Amino acid sequence: MKIIKRNGSEVTFDAQKIIDAVGKANDTVALSERLPEDYVDDIATAVEAECAACGHTATVEEIQDMVEDQIMAKGHFAVARNYITYRYVQNLKRQSNTTDDRIISLIDCNNEDVKQENSNKNPTVNSVQRDYMAGEVSKDLAMRLLLPQEVVDAHNDGILHFHDADYYAQRMHNCDLVNLEDMLQNGTVISGTLIEKPHSFSTACNIATQIIAQVASNQYGGQSISLTHLAPFVDVSRQRIRAEVAREFEELGLEVAEEKQDRIVEERLLNEIRKGVQTIQYQVVTLMTTNGQAPFLSVFMYVGEARDERERHDLALIIEETLRQRYEGVKNEAGVWITPAFPKLIYVLEEDNIEPGQPYYYLTKLAAKCTAKRMVPDYISEKIMRELKLSKGEEPGEGDVYTCMGCRSFLTPDRSGNGYGNIANAGNYEPGKPKYYGRFNQGVVTINLPDVALSSGGDMDEFWKIFDERLELCYRALMCRHERLSGTLSDAAPILWQYGALARLEKGETIDRLLHSGYSTISLGFAGLYECVRYMTGHSHTDREATDFALAVMQKMNDKCAEWKAKEDIDFSLYGTPLESTTYKFAKCLQRRFGIVPGVTDHGYITNSYHVHVSEQIDAFTKLKFESEFQQLSPGGAISYVEVPDMQDNLEAVMSVLRFIYDNIMYAELNTKSDYCQACGFDGEIQIVEDDGKLVWECPHCGNRDQAKLNVARRTCGYIGTQFWNQGRTEEIRDRVLHL
Repeated sequence: MKIIKRNGSEVTFDAQKIIDAVGKANDTVALSERLPEDYVDDIATAVEAECAACGHTATVEEIQDMVEDQIMAKGHFAVARNYITYRYVQNLKRQSNTTDDRIISLIDCNNEDVKQENSNKNPTVNSVQRDYMAGEVSKDLAMRLLLPQEVVDAHNDGILHFHDADYYAQRMHNCDLVNLEDMLQNGTVISGTLIEKPHSFSTACNIATQIIAQVASNQYGGQSISLTHLAPFVDVSRQRIRAEVAREFEELGLEVAEEKQDRIVEERLLNEIRKGVQTIQYQVVTLMTTNGQAPFLSVFMYVGEARDERERHDLALIIEETLRQRYEGVKNEAGVWITPAFPKLIYVLEEDNIEPGQPYYYLTKLAAKCTAKRMVPDYISEKIMRELKLSKGEEPGEGDVYTCMGCRSFLTPDRSGNGYGNIANAGNYEPGKPKYYGRFNQGVVTINLPDVALSSGGDMDEFWKIFDERLELCYRALMCRHERLSGTLSDAAPILWQYGALARLEKGETIDRLLHSGYSTISLGFAGLYECVRYMTGHSHTDREATDFALAVMQKMNDKCAEWKAKEDIDFSLYGTPLESTTYKFAKCLQRRFGIVPGVTDHGYITNSYHVHVSEQIDAFTKLKFESEFQQLSPGGAISYVEVPDMQDNLEAVMSVLRFIYDNIMYAELNTKSDYCQACGFDGEIQIVEDDGKLVWECPHCGNRDQAKLNVARRTCGYIGTQFWNQGRTEEIRDRVLHL
């Protein structure tokens, strides 16, 4: 059985250390007050049993709490007092070098908390370690000097989560929609070099990858680009190739029919599209940004975004090639085709592609085939989004369709209705048209809903009272985020603020005007709605007698966002948090404060956002329809998923799910399995097994457990992870049931 030390490293449980510690406390009291020797052994045995039954890898702090409880349970309070005093003194000594210890354990690749914090970062690589080291120092600075103590305490206790505290000291924002159109059409500057409008599709793709890398290195969240912004360069290449072909025939003295020339031009053009798309895929997969990972990129594929028929045709060519290449995958070090984590693909289901006979139905069939094998693309319903995302003056059914920023964070609709008067000085501003590209999110703070419920003791009046208090604390924490960005000079990240990715501000100008009036958003995240409702009502929120309470909780958070928005002129928005490592942290904090509560704290994870619990038996269509109610109440970010078996031989079933998504829910995805064992060549689902209290990944064919020789891809938070996960998230993955 393993435990986690204070510095994050993982070691084997040693009962002798408990015996020694209790023995030292025992020796400090009068003989008449001492614990009998067999009592000391009993305490160690009881704590070991409690650790084994707690459902997660216990920390040293938790074990010490257990020891205190055991000593007091035996009525030896003098020993307990001395044990507590000794523990307090030792803790004071440690406070001066906790950060140092965590950094050293990180370098030694022995920090279990940090090394599995991000499932797309390899913690053994120097660049990742450097980022984590800087993050530990930055986080320490933020927690000691920059944030209010009430926010720090709430974060440490798991009452809320102040996201990305390791980037807080720097004035960095979260995620955004890159205005790639402006940068490609009107030029940009990268590392002091002027980049002018490209003269071919392949060059545009190459420049796009450089922009993506630069943007990723100047923020800490996800970014999204649209393939629509690359589509005009297809015709640029077409005209160039046409001139080249005509010149070649002229030089050869040949007269060739125009139809044959057109065929040659299109063949060469398709080859260039293939190379351009390949550039994006391989560059994104292989680029290493300053935070030690590939850029967290989402690629938007929406034929309906094109401006005319020529652009629609060319955009469809790019989308088709993008899907084909993702279906193929990328080769791992052994030369085997595997599923890459990025870029994330987002495909819009629309009028022209959802039914047989429609002009772009073939693209949807290709998307379904790709999803069945590689878990992407994810799907946005044009129909439902037009009902929900309404800019100023728009009616339901005529709203806006746009991509999320990264995996699920959505901008609020353009409440100016006119692109905010081009306050960002974008080169592609269109008066009267709602604006999305170039906008961004300021940051996230997430409330732990199960903690609110458990703190109330099940009393409904007390629940709403505590809920109000916790939401106000989240508001103060979010304002810390906002105020940290206020006064930021455009010089801090020229690619973002001066050269078109988000704005074209002057040197020395602040970004302040982009932080108000809805141009950017700031997110109130939430987690564990299922566990919250389960504790307060005794039912899953899928039970109709509990659904109303669940919806009321969601509405309360939306009402608070509206209240704060009116007060500050900032677009606060409710966001279904994509917990990764935090699901484990929240679970451990709940267990430490409230013990094991069946159905609520008896796992090493809590449920993401509003989702149905991963172990609940429910079919795909019922799940999507149920969760669609909650997506409407999570406007700042939401995504739903269904777990499916291998569907490569049953694409019609995939298509039936896609049609259901189009008619019923705004944003959804299908999760399948895509694994490979390098040791034996097994191509199937790598399993999760328990070994000495720890969950490990194992090839069912050869028993290989070496993660360096296993390629495992799972969607965990709206995006695919490939570098494995902490124990809590691994337990959640193990517990998932199929919905189809």
